This record gives sequence, structure tokens and C-alpha cells, in this order.
Amino acid sequence: MKPIIKRITTGLCIALMINACTPKMSFVTSTVVPAANGTINVKKDNNSSYTLAVDVRNLAEPENLTPSKNTYMVRMKQSDNSVNKLGQLSPSGKDLSATLNATAVAKPDDVIITAEDNAELLYPAGQTILTTEK
Repeated sequence: MKPIIKRITTGLCIALMINACTPKMSFVTSTVVPAANGTINVKKDNNSSYTLAVDVRNLAEPENLTPSKNTYMVRMKQSDNSVNKLGQLSPSGKDLSATLNATAVAKPDDVIITAEDNAELLYPAGQTILTTEK
């Protein structure tokens, strides 16, 4: 009887360790900015919130897009299909990289980067540049 309890306990410990690992999401290749690529690290914190670290490279300046835009916005989709704004990206440097650290109450199902004219909009209205949707 004791070996069964030990196996169950070991199995649960392994499952918890796997679940605690930081999931990494990757963006699908963009048709608008094909050179753009990036990842999102999602980590659950002690308050049951999620921290997201977005890292993107080779993201063209928004004013160089056709049509020209003012900014890049990062949003996440949740399991209930709601969309939440996480923040703004500003590419810089030789590799036109941009990073964003954000906190969310729910776990993201997908992350979307859109090119927008107005950073104040709560929902995406511009062109989708990068997404984690397959």
C-alpha cells in the first residue's frame, strides 16, 4: 500500500514542477512585417496574477508601415474571448527591438500586437502585426 502512495505523491510533485515552469509563447511570422519576431514569457506570481514579458525584434517603425501608424499596441485574448490592453511598444536600436513587462489578472490565451493611430483605444482597430494565434 505504501509504494502506491509514494508513486502518487511523486507523480503529483512532478506535475506541480512542470506546471510551475514558465510557459513561453512565440509569435507567428507576420505578413505585414515578415522580419519581425518575438516571444512572450508568462509567469504566475504569488498573488495568482500573471506577469508577461514581451520581447520583439525587427519591428519596423510604425510610421514606415503602409498605411502609416503612430504606435504599436500589445493586447491579450483570454479564454472568455475578452481582449485586454497590456501596453505600448516602441522599437529602437539597430535591431528595432522592443520590450514590455505587464501584469494580467487572467492567463493569456493569445497575445496580439497591432499598429494603431491612437494608443487610447481599448480594443484593436488597426492592422494586426504579430499574433501568437496559429
